[in-house]
Amino acid sequence: MRKTNLQKAKFSNQTRLIGANLYDANLTGVNFSEIDLTTAILSQANLQKAEFSCAKLKDADLSGANLIKACLSDANLSGAYLIKANLCGASLRDTDLSNANLTSADLRGADLTNANLENACLEDANLAGAILDGANLSGAMMPDGKTHE
Repeated sequence: MRKTNLQKAKFSNQTRLIGANLYDANLTGVNFSEIDLTTAILSQANLQKAEFSCAKLKDADLSGANLIKACLSDANLSGAYLIKANLCGASLRDTDLSNANLTSADLRGADLTNANLENACLEDANLAGAILDGANLSGAMMPDGKTHE
């Protein structure tokens, strides 16, 4: 499904897209709530305003993805690759981002309230205006290159 246009497609919560290749696909506004996208390839995809509430994105590749204003609340993104992903204004409330790679990610204005960022890599990430209330940053590699205690 590489480079597919699935803009505003609807999936049931029974849909399983484990390991799906959606590289460079147009997925603007798609509702992936509760969908299993474990190990899926979504790099370079347009996921602007997509809904990922309670989705499983463990070890998924979202490198370079456009996730502006996407909702990823309560999603499992542990071990996910979000290198250079654009997450401006995204909702990541209560999201598991443990061991995720967010190197050079743009998180300006993102809501990371109560997010689990344990051992995540945030090196060179832009966190200007991001909300980090209650976020777990234990062992996280911060933008300044230092590990958070």
